[in-house]
Amino acid sequence: MRGTALTRLTGVRHPVVQTGMGWVAGPRLVSASANAGALGVLASATMTPDRLREAVREVKSRTDAPFGVNLRADAADAGDRVRILIEEGVRVASFALAPSRELIGELKEAGVVVMPTVGARRHAEKVAAWGADAVLVQGAEGGGHTGEVATTVLLPQVVDAVRIPVVAAGGFFDGRGLAAALAYGAAGVAMGTRFLLTSDSTVPDAVKARYLAATVRDVAVTRAVDGLPHRMLRTELVDALEDTGRARALVRAVRAAAGFRRLSGLTWPQLVRDGLALKHGKDLSWSQVLLAANTPMLLKSAMVDGRTDLGVMASGQVAGVIDDLPSCAELVERIVREADETLARLTAVR
Repeated sequence: MRGTALTRLTGVRHPVVQTGMGWVAGPRLVSASANAGALGVLASATMTPDRLREAVREVKSRTDAPFGVNLRADAADAGDRVRILIEEGVRVASFALAPSRELIGELKEAGVVVMPTVGARRHAEKVAAWGADAVLVQGAEGGGHTGEVATTVLLPQVVDAVRIPVVAAGGFFDGRGLAAALAYGAAGVAMGTRFLLTSDSTVPDAVKARYLAATVRDVAVTRAVDGLPHRMLRTELVDALEDTGRARALVRAVRAAAGFRRLSGLTWPQLVRDGLALKHGKDLSWSQVLLAANTPMLLKSAMVDGRTDLGVMASGQVAGVIDDLPSCAELVERIVREADETLARLTAVR
């Protein structure tokens, strides 16, 4: 496969991005993705700044290939984390929310590629005007916090609206999807669930088995966790949160928040401020504000501790069509080969 605007911008071999999933995209998965020729992205929201620096150095000890780090633009210490990326020579900074014009400028001045994730055309236009180098566009099929517009509708809107490389996310898992994204005008695809379900992923086997057993109907969008649309596997915890009363939900949220505060080093005011930042104008209860701030603890219960009954399992709809656990190297090679075969077949039809 020939290079694209994404490979030229980031220096990776293939137009494939492994997204920064909390508790999943650690040094092992990121370095395996990078060594496979994809852009591995380290998830940093669940790390203290010191642990972030250690994790970046661990990735660098495992690979010489370019990689990225995902940041929360609204985190209280976002500026400190940006400086760590600059000091450690990280190639790409990705953001779950639109970073400020000032953060973009600081990163670009240091030669770091800035690639925010957006879920609407107007957000892509905004970050492009502020100087972002590329934009990752996630459609409703994607896992975690998601919007309402399908990738096949959102992607062409954004491609037509901006003049920077666009990476497509939401619903991608194979080479046919990569070929389709390129046909829409994207410079590559980003995948989370597909990389989670690899042999290089550190997610416990019991959790991987739960994903592999899921059908497309088992991947639902719920607001019960933090008041925002969140695509995940339907589990006992999700059912309980949807059925529980406000008082019980608040108790559960406070307990989870206390655990995340200890792990992250955040103060209670910082934790609440981060939760409020996720409201996006929504009318959230206090339990939802706390859950919004400490959703990482609910993810940890599944992705690290293997508790499929007590944790949440963010998931794209593609979980329902994935049935194997290849290595990152096998996965990326297969995707690129399938994309080449698909594009060659389409060319031959003309």
